[in-house]
Amino acid sequence: MISALKNHPFAVEAFFESAVVLTFAVPMDQLKGLIPECLELDIFNEKWAFVAVALVKTKGLRPKGFPKFFGNDFFLIGYRVFVKYTNASGKRLRGLFILKSETDKRRMEFMGNIFTHYNYTTTDITLVKQGSGMQIKSLRSDFTIKIDEAAGEIPLPEDSPFSNWKEARRFAGPLPFTFTYNQTKKEVLIIEGLRENWLPRPVNVIEHDISFLKALDLKGYVLANAFIISDIPYFWKKGRIEQWKI
Repeated sequence: MISALKNHPFAVEAFFESAVVLTFAVPMDQLKGLIPECLELDIFNEKWAFVAVALVKTKGLRPKGFPKFFGNDFFLIGYRVFVKYTNASGKRLRGLFILKSETDKRRMEFMGNIFTHYNYTTTDITLVKQGSGMQIKSLRSDFTIKIDEAAGEIPLPEDSPFSNWKEARRFAGPLPFTFTYNQTKKEVLIIEGLRENWLPRPVNVIEHDISFLKALDLKGYVLANAFIISDIPYFWKKGRIEQWKI
């Protein structure tokens, strides 16, 4: 019963005040060992796979349909790999595999680890805005991200494998699906997210220093794109499980 609770047993809704997503391109061989056997990497140009760092300020997170006063406000950080999964009917789904999740509230860590497999930990997170700039920082998790939303044409990151922002948006995240895998039972848990008015805006990354990426000991990764999204109603459907067919 306790383990079943972790399978997203009910739909959840929230409002994203802002979501900053930095996507890093990684030589695909570097990421193969980080995803389960049921998934495949989402590859670009037969070379690059991708890890995203999403920093999301949420408001009113609660079971879907509950009154707003049941909701809670959290800052969430997710480290995800872009993947594909072929479901039981043969349809290929693009989505994300969660490596780690962080939050600024112990309540979210406690509840998140009861109802999901996302491995939440609590950390300090500060967000400071000044003009068109924004800094998101954590001492405990040892990361600093500085971006600028200045108006005008924003170039792709210098070493990005993409040739334009249209290509880059395919790997902006979050994608429609998130996957978790039970290797013992060969079961895939599929969580579908739905959103409105999803209009990612490119941002300049002034600085990024992310300890978790360093701890993965990845070689040759580069910043591929960076976007910000604001004021988005979002909800996740109840999780569904299917048997993986090898």
